[in-house]
Amino acid sequence: MTNYHFIGIKGSGMSALAQILSDMNSTVQGSDVDKVFFTQKPLEEKGIPIFNFHKDNIRDGQTIVASPAYNESNPEIKEALDRGMEVHSYPHFLGEFIQNFTSIAVTGSHGKTSTTGLLSHVLGNAKPTSYLIGDGTGKGVENSQYFAFEACEYRRHFLNYYPNYAIMTNIDYDHPDYFRDNEDVFSAFQEMANQVNKAIIACGEDEDLQRLTASVPVVYYGFQDDHDFSAGNMSHDSAGTHFDVFIRGAYSERFTIPGYGDHSVLNALAVIALCDYESVPLNEVKQHLASFEGVKRRFSESDLNGQILIDDYAHHPREIAATIEAAGKKYPDRSIVAVFQPHTFSRTEAFLDDFAASLNQADTVYLCDIFSSAREFKSDLTIGHLQEKIPSAKLITEDATAVLRTHHDSVILFMGAGDVQKFQSAYTSGWRNGDIPE
Repeated sequence: MTNYHFIGIKGSGMSALAQILSDMNSTVQGSDVDKVFFTQKPLEEKGIPIFNFHKDNIRDGQTIVASPAYNESNPEIKEALDRGMEVHSYPHFLGEFIQNFTSIAVTGSHGKTSTTGLLSHVLGNAKPTSYLIGDGTGKGVENSQYFAFEACEYRRHFLNYYPNYAIMTNIDYDHPDYFRDNEDVFSAFQEMANQVNKAIIACGEDEDLQRLTASVPVVYYGFQDDHDFSAGNMSHDSAGTHFDVFIRGAYSERFTIPGYGDHSVLNALAVIALCDYESVPLNEVKQHLASFEGVKRRFSESDLNGQILIDDYAHHPREIAATIEAAGKKYPDRSIVAVFQPHTFSRTEAFLDDFAASLNQADTVYLCDIFSSAREFKSDLTIGHLQEKIPSAKLITEDATAVLRTHHDSVILFMGAGDVQKFQSAYTSGWRNGDIPE
């Protein structure tokens, strides 16, 4: 039995992979900083030990897997190297691991986590499937036929993978601390396309994905009639979104999904296309699409005294626009209030005008201070620069969330990739403690 030690185990991908290996009866432990992250709860539930970083955690006979966030300055990596032990980076290890299955990499600038979660739910209920989702969820099934996993483009990490299939949701300029421009992002996805072994399922609504060349078939999905898989005749009600699916121009079936917004339909089409390619019975696909409950921090809803609170990971202008659109379609008779925390100075500066354009689609906007990253230099940019682009926007602090109570019967979107949840927590706690008056 292999004994694994994960350095940086609280990272979303690392946590998910540790859970998968534990499910497959390997011995797993890990280490990380002392701060509490949402990714550690499932580790604790599986009885996976988590330690603080210390060189004594490294012992002979372990297989060491390290997060790309750490290098030789980490005491455990240094100790392992001093002992002559091999340190496997997470992307490289995962690239080797997926060769044991029919692998499906889900990638794209946006929508990876939601699509991977949906694919894992549908395929996992039809066939033996293990999966790794970017929200820190991982499940290992012994004797799995399939492995569905989220493949991140940041720093070209996904080039460690040679999957059987790739679902590509879109190509968009993001991570300005690494990518130079949109063409640089496209070149990374083109390299990834060249590494796929069986077929690529690509969103035909994305102009850059239409430019891909590959030695394997590229199957397109979208809203246009000429796509291999297309959706039409969409309608919305309290049950979700209903739409007809056409396969290469021929009517197939009418589907229902619990989600709202065009991006939810596109995600479903990607899964339908992949399942069609692998001959999963259509009635099973339809049934499991309708029962999907979503993934963590993607349009996660709760109710508070007549208001609808939604926690969402949206941190790019395109994602913000999609989240606001989905909220408007699900709750057409309510006003939409956006509480947004920008993530990293580099992204905020690069997309300042785009953030303003997306947020202006909400009825009311509140802005939180920028959540900085340890990997970037300090900047003179402040949240005030974004506020100048949205004259009606108001600044909000964790201690002043009571103002949100004035938006009776509204939908309040808490959006961001940092710790915007603390604003929602402060607001809900204020209600419970009686700190926010009626």
